[in-house]
Amino acid sequence: MASTYLTRTLGTPTNNKKWTLSAWIKKGHIGGDINTLFSAGGDSSNYQQIWSNYSSGQLQYYSQVSGGSALGSFRLSNRLRDVSGWYNLVISFDSANVTDSERLKIYINGNQELDTSVGGDLTYPTQNQASLINSAIEHTIGKDSYRNASYLDSSVSHLHFIDGTAYDASYFGETDATTGEWKIKTSPSVTYGTNGFFILKDGNSVTDQSPNTNNFTVGGGTLTKTEDSPDNVFATMNPLDNFWAGGTFTNGNNTIATGSSTASYSTGTLGVNTGKFYWEVKVSSLPSDVSLIGIASELTTSNSKTLGTNATDYAVYSYNGNKINGGNSSSYGNSFTLNDIISVALDVTNSKLYFRKNNDAWMNSGNPESGSTGTGAISIASSSTTPTGFYFPSVGDWSMSNSLGFQINFGNGYFGTTAVSSAGTNASGNGIFEFDCPTGFTALSTKGLNL
Repeated sequence: MASTYLTRTLGTPTNNKKWTLSAWIKKGHIGGDINTLFSAGGDSSNYQQIWSNYSSGQLQYYSQVSGGSALGSFRLSNRLRDVSGWYNLVISFDSANVTDSERLKIYINGNQELDTSVGGDLTYPTQNQASLINSAIEHTIGKDSYRNASYLDSSVSHLHFIDGTAYDASYFGETDATTGEWKIKTSPSVTYGTNGFFILKDGNSVTDQSPNTNNFTVGGGTLTKTEDSPDNVFATMNPLDNFWAGGTFTNGNNTIATGSSTASYSTGTLGVNTGKFYWEVKVSSLPSDVSLIGIASELTTSNSKTLGTNATDYAVYSYNGNKINGGNSSSYGNSFTLNDIISVALDVTNSKLYFRKNNDAWMNSGNPESGSTGTGAISIASSSTTPTGFYFPSVGDWSMSNSLGFQINFGNGYFGTTAVSSAGTNASGNGIFEFDCPTGFTALSTKGLNL
């Protein structure tokens, strides 16, 4: 939920001149207000926090202490605008260091970041200045601690806090020798100190996994557990792709709603050119049976294009269940309406596409497990002939006014913030769905791509 946060009042630290914070973060949206990850302090004169300015995409460490001493400020020169993957953030604080530039270091995915000193932001901590973070005061994760505002819209995993040691990023991640990607160390070899903790190891667990018992309390709502993790990234819808003008993306970009009278569509963050994949779409708002659900062969290039207009885009239409491709509509399956759940089974290997409504029989007597035979399938062009060489999950409208919306479950087990009512079976051990996933199909995730 948007106002959910975690809180704990720390005890007397091992050393409040040295600490390390490491967290894996998947951003929920682009644009908007300040989103606070970590904060300590109870008033406007004494606080320390790490937050992201979503309008600029820049992450900032900022502090203010009464009496003139400095705990430092730092604004990343890079803009963090990727909503499809996870960032590993590491902040290393050591005010005891004799070198000012060694007193505060920030790493993103293993790389030490620079501060451009925009607006005079760069200030290193005063030597031997005691830190508010890691002091015996309230600490919050997911909101500004003293203003009770600036709630975090992101997924967070494997959050470590170290009391008394300033570690670099290599303790929490490493470069994959094959892919060159920064990957997680799930059990880093670190000493946590008295106030240290390790939470969110498994979804929404706020129980400390370090040798300490520094558990956190949930405030402001309920944590939503996601199957998405740094070592298995699930698809979401893509807010950087064109969608309805004025449309909104929420719930980790898995809920989208229109605010325009112009026909358009949105695509997912993961495209595929081989394999068999399954996902579910719930119609959350539908004023007049105008929704389209299907796949697109390229990202949206205009706010006035309809899903199914392109020669290699395919969709089913809520009004009558027709299939639409290349601007042409023909009879296919069942109409659908508000709160219906549409299953999508995409067999790229055999160039077949299937749809199902509310766990009924597959439309057109389809059988996703029929392989190359493609019983009842919509035959699609080979991915190699598409403009991008990939197919993307997609939803759209047919030139309608307001309040059209979708909730997409790519395997996280939720429609919006509501968990599936009864998890189906079989997704090759990957993902949680409302209904049974066809045998041989899997969730659209990085693990699924490698199956």
